[in-house]
Parts: sequence; C-alpha cells; structure tokens
Amino acid sequence: MFSHQFFITLALNLIVIGVFGYLLTKKELLAYFSGGKWWLTWLAIGIITLMDELTSIFYAPSEAFRFIGGHAIAFLILTSVLIRFLSLRMIEIAEILEVNGIRGGGVYSFSYLVLGPTVSFIAVASIIVDYVLTASLSTVSAVENGMAFIPMSGFGKFLFDVGIIWFIAGLNILGIKENAKFTYGIFVVAAIILVNLVFAGIYHADVHSWNTIGYSFKDVGATMYEGGWFNGYFFVVVGVSSCILAYSGIESVVQTASLVKSWKEIRKAYTFLALTVGIFTPVLAAIVLSSKINISGHETDLITHFAHMVGGIPFGYIVGVLASVLLMMAVNTAYVASSELMERVAHHYGFHWIIKTNKSQSLYRIHIGNAIFYTIIIYITGGSQTILAEMYAIGLLASFAINMGSLLIYRYSKGTKESLEYNTSRIGTLILFLILFSCFLYLGYHKPYGTLMWSSVTLIFLFVGLKYAEKRAPEHKEIKQTDTPLQMIFYLEESGEENVHIYFRRPKEDAQAAVDPSSVYVSLYHPRQGIPPKLAENHFRFVYQGQTLFQGITEILYTLDYELAHKNITVHFGWPTSSWLDRLSTGVKTFSIMHLPKRLPRLNFVVERFKK
Repeated sequence: MFSHQFFITLALNLIVIGVFGYLLTKKELLAYFSGGKWWLTWLAIGIITLMDELTSIFYAPSEAFRFIGGHAIAFLILTSVLIRFLSLRMIEIAEILEVNGIRGGGVYSFSYLVLGPTVSFIAVASIIVDYVLTASLSTVSAVENGMAFIPMSGFGKFLFDVGIIWFIAGLNILGIKENAKFTYGIFVVAAIILVNLVFAGIYHADVHSWNTIGYSFKDVGATMYEGGWFNGYFFVVVGVSSCILAYSGIESVVQTASLVKSWKEIRKAYTFLALTVGIFTPVLAAIVLSSKINISGHETDLITHFAHMVGGIPFGYIVGVLASVLLMMAVNTAYVASSELMERVAHHYGFHWIIKTNKSQSLYRIHIGNAIFYTIIIYITGGSQTILAEMYAIGLLASFAINMGSLLIYRYSKGTKESLEYNTSRIGTLILFLILFSCFLYLGYHKPYGTLMWSSVTLIFLFVGLKYAEKRAPEHKEIKQTDTPLQMIFYLEESGEENVHIYFRRPKEDAQAAVDPSSVYVSLYHPRQGIPPKLAENHFRFVYQGQTLFQGITEILYTLDYELAHKNITVHFGWPTSSWLDRLSTGVKTFSIMHLPKRLPRLNFVVERFKK
C-alpha cells in the first residue's frame, strides 16, 4: 500500500509539472522581437538571477549557523525581508538609469552617474570581488556536494575545482554561453526537485523542529528587547552580516537591464524573485537547521545530507547532482557577468586591448585572466568553503552600501523630478544604508581575509583609474561641446535690449521655443550626465565640474555683472516644488540663492513658478 506521503508528493509534482507545461504554451515566454532587436522578458532575467541566487542555499545556511547558531533560523527570514526592501530600491535605480539614458551596469553605472569615476572604481572592485568569490565558492561547493558520498582527498578535490574552472572558461572562450531557454530547462528540473525536498522536510518535521524554529524567533526578540537600542542594533548587524550570503546575486537583475525593454520588466523580475527564492530560501533553511542533522559535521554538504535523511540515498544523490549543476551554472554566470562588466568599463575608458575578441566573438583575454585569478584564490584558500564565504560577504555588502548611498545622494540633489512613476521612502533608504554600511564595517573588522582581498582589488582599480582612466574619460567630449559665457554676452549685446532676463533651467527642462532677444536660458550640467540638446538660439549650456552647482551659477552671474554693467539684468530661478523631506538640497540651494542679492546688489532676482 502507498503511504499518504506518496499520494501528496505525486499530486504536488503533477501540479508543478502542469504549471510549467502551461507556461510553455505561452508565446514569447522568454524573449520577443521588437524594434529590430531581441529582448528578454521579465521571466527570463528573473530565472537567470534566481538560478544565481538559489545556489547560495547550498552553503549559506551552514555558514550562518556556524556564526550565530540557532539565531540563524530567524535571521535568515528577517534578512530575506530586508533584501526585499533592498530590491525595491534596485527597481528605483533601474528607472533612474533609464531616465538618464543608461542601460545596465548596475552599481558601476549608478555610482558613476552620481558620484563620479573614483567611487565607481570602488564599485567595480567590489563587484569583481563578488564575481571572483562567486566562482571560487560555487566551484568548491559544487565539488563538495557532488562528491558528498564519495571519499576523496584534498588534492583530488583541488584538481576537480581547477578542472571546473578551466572547463567553463573554455566554454566561454569557444563562445558557448548559457541562454534563457537552457536556463529555463534547468530551472524546471531544479524547481521540481527542490519542491519535493521542501515538502519532504516539512512532512518529516517533528515537534522538536517547530519548537526550535519558535525558540529562534523568541530568543532573537528577547535579546533585542533586553539589550536596549545600541546592543539590539549591534545584534541585528551581526545577524544580518551572518546571513547576507543567502541572498547574493540580487543585483544581477539591474546588471542585465540592457537586455530588457523597460525598467518595468525589472520590477516584475524582482517581484518574481520575492515570491520564489525570497520565500523558498528561508523556508528550506529553517527546516534544515531545525532538524536533527549534525550541522557542524556537514557544513560543506548540509543540504545534500538533509535530502539523504528525508528521502533516502537515491534522493540524496539527485540533490547532490542538482547542487553541482546549479553551482557550476553560477560559475558560468560569474564568467559572463564579469566579462560584460569589464567590457563596459574598457569601452568607457578606451582600453580596447583587453576586450579584443576571437573568431567566436568571445572576450577570451578576460576569461583567461578570470580563470587564472579563480585558480589562485582556490589555491591560496586551500579550497576552504569557510574562508571563501568569509571573504565573499565583504564585496557584496560594499556594493549594496554604495548603491544605497548613491540613491540617497541622487534623491538629495534631484528629488523625484526625473523619476515620477516609481519612488521609495527616503527614510527607508537611509535605514537600509545604515544597516548595510554597519554590516560592512562589522565584517571588515572581523573578517581580515575578506577585507584584505577587497582592499587590494580596490587599490589596484583606483591606481589604474586615477592614473590612466581619468585621461581617457568620455566627459572630455561633452565638455568640448559646451558654450562659453562670452557667447551669451555677445548674444545679449547684439540684441540691443536694455532690460535683459536670465532664466536658469534644469538640463532636462525646455528652453523657450520662440527666440526672445532680451532673454537667455541657461542650463548647467555635469559632464557625466551628458550635455543637454540646444533647444533654441538663446539657450546656453555651461558645464560645472569640480565645483558645486551654486558656485557655477555665481561664476556666471559675476561675469554678467562685470561685462554688462550698462544693462538692467533680472535673474529668474524656478520655484522649488519638491518636498523638503524628499529633497533637502532644495532648502540648501534656496538658502544659498538668498545670499545672491547681497553679493550682486546691481542685479534683480526673481523666484517664480507659473501654472502649466
């Protein structure tokens, strides 16, 4: 006679297979052709990221338990909620980048837009560290899980690690990359196996398991309440720092924004991730960590041995093979993503020698360099999953903190004018930044290996960037197109008008369509954002670099006051309409403008807003 578990499992599998079968009947499920180009759908990039993020389940729970014990159950769930709030900010960043004509690049593109090349090189270093450790850690974990039931020496495992690294490098050099359809096929198989694993774990959970989960939340809550604000906050920082690895790869969606037609696809992809891996990862982790498995004895193959416990040896083998396949795909993702990032940076600064391609249009030099680097890291760490995991979180948190810090600064300086459709709470972003930055500082102090690697790579990128890249910056082309104050002065002189008006406009605002000889419209822009188009004869564009916007305005007004002393000049500023909470800089700029009449008493100043 078949057991109740058999019938429930059968029904569950039929439902899962039916859902995937129904999806396969849909046209343009993963890609579609529009405007002369192939685009990926939200489901395609969601699955690609999910496959990257899902691999962390095979090493993150054991690493979290090693640092904070039973508290890992509660903090893996709490960190998942935190990551969901972070993903909302990633959607906001995707829209901002699109508004500014930038597609893809993630934290590198956004930090460059907001903070300039120096911080962007730190961002690149952080992402490169992530990719290096993703590949190294995934390789080690793939061997540990795939060979969980086969005795093997340390040297044998190292040979397998190196073999995987160079095998996948070879595939990329030959131009064989993963695609959405192949990834979708692996996702279907993985989903069926992992759904069975979760169900088997829940089915075999006893009173001890549920009590363990409940005690984890109870003890975390009591510790935070009794410790006070400071100790409670530090406790949260330690907990989140220990569990952040479970959600690595979350930024990959923004990195692939160039593959989708609109930022709205990014929003759908993040919603998909929240409803899938955002729920699955903490649930499976809680079930495994609350079971009676010997966690310390199976740190490197915890999930595989748990599958053996609840489903028998054959199921353990199946999960072990699945783990190896998923982790090797994560290695491939690291190769592809790092090469695309380096290609973007190299194109930006004109380092064309590093992105030379072979007959298969593969960035073979980058792939070879990556393979050498991955091999060195595995050799130095002795293929230790523990050491690699400690190193991994530093770069991950650095990129998260840079993203949130850049978003705060962007909103401070721009408000919501350039991104009206999707906005998140500024207070929430500030809280996220403080938590993530605190986690970065905590891990930086307690994980010397990760700090050393992140610092070394950052210094290398900063040295190359500051020494060579600044001279090649594409902003020089933008600056060459800018107008000069003398051109504006000549225009006003030739007009012959005694009363002239100077209107300051934001770069994306329209200048006057009809040419009024007595008026000029001024747009000050930063070269990183590109020079705005010249919309009228009386529209002048001036660059401000190495100075504040207010300093740029003041410099222009002093020139006008000196050169046009015989004319009556009226200066017009727009009325600030953003809320003070959303755009504190509005108050700062308005306060600065209030000082202009005392500095330039001969000029007239007007702050105005007209009904549209």
